[in-house]
Amino acid sequence: MKFNATSRSEQGTSASRRLRHAGRVPAIVYGGTAQPLSIELDHNEIYHALRKESFHASILTMDLGGKTEQVLLRSVQWHPYKQQVLHVDFQRVDATQALHTKVPLHFVNAELSPAVKLSGAIVSHVVTELEITCLPANLPQFIEVDLGQLLGGAILHLSDITLPKGVVYVPHGSDANPALAAAHLKAGSDSSDDAAPAAEAPAADKPVE
Repeated sequence: MKFNATSRSEQGTSASRRLRHAGRVPAIVYGGTAQPLSIELDHNEIYHALRKESFHASILTMDLGGKTEQVLLRSVQWHPYKQQVLHVDFQRVDATQALHTKVPLHFVNAELSPAVKLSGAIVSHVVTELEITCLPANLPQFIEVDLGQLLGGAILHLSDITLPKGVVYVPHGSDANPALAAAHLKAGSDSSDDAAPAAEAPAADKPVE
């Protein structure tokens, strides 16, 4: 994805306030061998870009005065109660250096799983993103999690899926195999293995009339 930026010479609280009043957003680009660069963005353009999931998990192309540079979105500061972007941080991308970032999970086929179709389970997403490391060329916009084989009462862990090529999960603490999704059986329901229709149960002995 591509966005436009302009160099920003004035800095400080007052200068940033004037920019925001003019419909601009102060931002900074850091990382790599170059010095941090102060830039400004069009508020409407960056606001709508930030509403797209891919803008948060993609290598972005910044057009600065006709010259392009590869960057990654790092943080966004929002107004406490207005739909206004206050400040944005970007990090320069070096094709030879591994990135450390978060990538969203896309869950698919839950409605086709035995958990839902046979057990009537409710599938919940335990996490919605994963922290990963990879080279820029291997950065996925999202990681797909197929729930099509999930059973009632079961939990899907990271080890149950295959990460994209070159992508490595970054664990938090000792949790190297986090739960991604779970199929919760409704109260009073049985799993498909244990449940048997009442009509198929052996008939009880009846007194002879």
